[in-house]
Amino acid sequence: MFKKVLIANRGEIALRIIRACKDMGIHTVAVYSEIDEDSVHVHFADESICIGPGPSKKSYLNIDSIITAALVTKCEAIHPGYGFLSENSKFVEACIANDIKFIGPSAHHMEKMGNKSEARRTMIEAGVPVVPGSPGSTNNAEEAFEVAKEIGFPVIIKAASGGGGRGMRIVYLENEFIEKFNMAKSESAVAFNDDSMYVEKFVEEPRHIEFQILADEYGNVIHLGERDCSIQRKNQKVLEEAPCTIMSQELRNKMGEMAVRAAKAVNYVNAGTIEFLLDKHNNFYFIEMNTRIQVEHPVTEMTTGIDLIKEQIKVAYGERLSVTSEELTINGHSIECRINAEDPSENFRPSPGLIEVYFPPGGYGVRIDSHIYSGYVIPPTYDSMIGKLIVWGKDRTEAIDRMKRALSELVITGVDTNIEFQREILSNEKFVENKIDTSFIEKEILKG
Repeated sequence: MFKKVLIANRGEIALRIIRACKDMGIHTVAVYSEIDEDSVHVHFADESICIGPGPSKKSYLNIDSIITAALVTKCEAIHPGYGFLSENSKFVEACIANDIKFIGPSAHHMEKMGNKSEARRTMIEAGVPVVPGSPGSTNNAEEAFEVAKEIGFPVIIKAASGGGGRGMRIVYLENEFIEKFNMAKSESAVAFNDDSMYVEKFVEEPRHIEFQILADEYGNVIHLGERDCSIQRKNQKVLEEAPCTIMSQELRNKMGEMAVRAAKAVNYVNAGTIEFLLDKHNNFYFIEMNTRIQVEHPVTEMTTGIDLIKEQIKVAYGERLSVTSEELTINGHSIECRINAEDPSENFRPSPGLIEVYFPPGGYGVRIDSHIYSGYVIPPTYDSMIGKLIVWGKDRTEAIDRMKRALSELVITGVDTNIEFQREILSNEKFVENKIDTSFIEKEILKG
């Protein structure tokens, strides 16, 4: 096994990886920006090294600095976490060039599946159902408009290299298409340094269902069940749960089979997520693959008992998967609430600053992944997520009740948070009845 691993990330995911490494007896090295000097991951790691100033481009996105840090500390491998460089093929290539193992898929897989239009073509060839749309990417508004008219409105415009809801627009009317296409294109160019776009039929009232994939270099590919990620705001996930209790076992088997087929189509290795839209008639469509660990991976861990970070590390070292499809069981129900430092009453304005008091919840079936503490100063430089509250219950009803109790125990003062907003979601009658889709927050919570 690796003797020393560098974690090329910050916050809760860096801490999560450090803990998994320590459980495996692996020495850890944390990297940090100048404003993250007092972050918990810096002190929990066996070693730490500053990689630059606060802005991400000068620190957590600085490939040369991170590679140098790994070489100086004699690390054998790098775990990227999620975000930052986790899906950057040039970073993978830089690791390989310096004889450092990248804990994740290959650069080829990232390029093939990370580009949405290329992934779409690959899935069509593999016989995986996709949403009707562009045969490939384009940066020409007129070409895209012709595709939109052919498949019929409403349509959704997406950045080919996009993610996190950026470079994305829904268009209901033909006369709005060109303007929204150019807006999305400009946004994509800034966010991803790539202005290629593609167009898909907009599936109304869908659920966002994703399947967790694990694959090793010996051809073993399994899925670990699905997560329902339909509770979103502006295409960004707010609350996730596993499993999706409206799905029949027959539908689950069919979607899982397609998820495995998608991974096998590109000979994928390591952890990944196959994402689908599920319409109200139980038709499902591939939308993208995430070639990294996901923010919401804990709900899968809670229902399967499998440590996904450990599996990633083992696979990267060349070991076989530690579980087979036959051995896998899904037990109970898990929910994750993303805890953000933001003010929902002010259009979710970020709320950086000093945390005066932090008291985490506890009890049976409660887990919190967070890097904050009383006296910690949340910097304004990074994402507003400051933690993830995860619960397990024997069924969905118990999980909802336990999450409501855990949220009521969670105390964070000094900054605004979305704790009450999450409680409002969980108390909503339609959420409790599982009558949700990706527009739930806009229709049911923010409707006033």
